[in-house]
Amino acid sequence: MTHLPVEWALIACQDLTEIIEYIARDDPGAAARVLDTLEARAASLRTLAARGRIVPELKRIQVHAYRELLGGPYRLIYRVESARVVVVGVFDGRRNLEDILIDRLLRDR
Repeated sequence: MTHLPVEWALIACQDLTEIIEYIARDDPGAAARVLDTLEARAASLRTLAARGRIVPELKRIQVHAYRELLGGPYRLIYRVESARVVVVGVFDGRRNLEDILIDRLLRDR
C-alpha cells in the first residue's frame, strides 16, 4: 500500500485557523472537535488519496485535479500529486465555493 505525505498549503492552514477561531468564540470544545475531525480526514489521505470526489464546482468547468472530503459542514479540498497530497483549502460547505475562489483570485492581484 502506497503512503503519500500529506502537506497543508499556507492558505489551507489559514482557512483552518479562521474556522477554528470562529467556532471557539462560542464553544471551545466544539472547535477542538472540528479541528480533530478535519486533521484526521486530512491524515487519512496518506493511504486513500483518491477516495474523495472531484470538486463538483470545478468538474463543471473541466477541472479534475482537485478532490474533496467532507467533515461535517466543512469541505477539505486537496490535490494528489505524484509524491504527495496537498490540502489547498478548507471551506464551510454552507458558503458558495465559487464566490470564495473568486474572492481569492481578486485578493491575490
